[in-house]
Amino acid sequence: MERVPGARFEVLGGEICVTPLADVGHASVLNTLRRLFKDASLDDGPTEVLQRLAVWLPSGPYDFAIPDLSISHDAVHHEVEYNCVDPSVFRLLLEVTSNNYGNELRSKVTAYAEAEIPTYVIINRRDERIHVLTSPIDGTYREHRIHAPGERITLPASIDAEVELDVAAILAEARQRTTNG
Repeated sequence: MERVPGARFEVLGGEICVTPLADVGHASVLNTLRRLFKDASLDDGPTEVLQRLAVWLPSGPYDFAIPDLSISHDAVHHEVEYNCVDPSVFRLLLEVTSNNYGNELRSKVTAYAEAEIPTYVIINRRDERIHVLTSPIDGTYREHRIHAPGERITLPASIDAEVELDVAAILAEARQRTTNG
């Protein structure tokens, strides 16, 4: 762990997964999305929009994930262990892909569906798409919609607010990179 300072370590399906530090585009798009959610009153009272809040996963005794962004309700009263929160308080989990995008597109899809997270959004920078997964049943998401630039997305009612995303604008911001690598 000392060799990857600042990296995010998660346990998915009993396996340790490492996510690298966020680049400028990753951080910037999260900031924009957080503002959109706040403007929709999703950061008032017990409902919060939080970055890197750990979710306890039912797939194993030590499994947990740290999504980039979450919308939760009353998380402060639902800590399970090791600063992880019970999955039942989450309305939405959101990930921005990094260079190990397989975690976001495969491992976390399964983990979040098994945890019955109502809405999982993936900002897929590699393929320039936004995925919205909903209706988790028996460990899988029954609905998986993929949106391309030029489309606008209205997020599902499960988040308890109307939030519309401009796919092209979100992806353009997420593509920003630092010049150092």
